[in-house]
Amino acid sequence: QVQVAESGGGLVQAGGALRLSCAASGRGFSYYGMGWVRQAPGKEREFVATIIQSGGSTYYADSVKGRFTISRDNAKNTVYLQMSSLKPEDTAIYSCAADRRGLSSGRYYYRTSNYDYWGQGTQVTVSS
Repeated sequence: QVQVAESGGGLVQAGGALRLSCAASGRGFSYYGMGWVRQAPGKEREFVATIIQSGGSTYYADSVKGRFTISRDNAKNTVYLQMSSLKPEDTAIYSCAADRRGLSSGRYYYRTSNYDYWGQGTQVTVSS
């Protein structure tokens, strides 16, 4: 089992950038697919990005493609989400999640149900 904790959220103006970090503890981090999911007030949880165990492949929601970059450092048990050209509609709580079944690299990579372990989330607010 792995535990994850996010950091790096905050308030930023539209057009700005933020980098979120997700530190994992527990065994076997490099065996987990990792993803970021967000939830805005009054909305459903939304897939943002995912990265496979080796870091060799990544997948993104269309709404963030070209603006966000997910990466991981298995030596540091950490996954990152670099966000740029932020928009007010990116405002949400961003959560890091771990996938132990390998579903997040498959055909249905965008499903939030792929993930087994979740962090508490970090708030990102983008002002216009």
